[in-house]
Amino acid sequence: MVFLTLSCWIRSRGPDGYWKHQEILKHARHFRGRKNRCYKLAVRAVRRAFVYATSARRLKKRNMRTLWITRIAAASREHGMKYPALVHNLTKTSVQLNRRVISDLAITEPRSFLSLAKLARARQQEGFGAALGDGKEPSGVFSRVVVLQ
Repeated sequence: MVFLTLSCWIRSRGPDGYWKHQEILKHARHFRGRKNRCYKLAVRAVRRAFVYATSARRLKKRNMRTLWITRIAAASREHGMKYPALVHNLTKTSVQLNRRVISDLAITEPRSFLSLAKLARARQQEGFGAALGDGKEPSGVFSRVVVLQ
């Protein structure tokens, strides 16, 4: 690139500026209107899109967790337990499975999930038994725990 005057040399973007523009325009190719052709408009649109992408990554994690909890709740209701009781009793029995794995088990391996539900149910009954004690409460004291059959 030959420059005849100093002002032409100063105003030139050079190869780095060219590739910087191309990078922005590459990210804006799928946008509608002038935003995919005009650099000034593309810069704003791409910056805004990256902000949305950043927040969407957090939202995706939140949505996936909600989906897993919904699936576990539906599967646990099939076995006669509510979701909070299932999760609480599984943690009490030292089951170290997270919600994603439990959700996958509920979908792909129903028998394994059934065994987890039975384990939680047994822990729940055991907890009720411990809360009731040996059934020999002092006179005038009423237990608030109801034994489930």
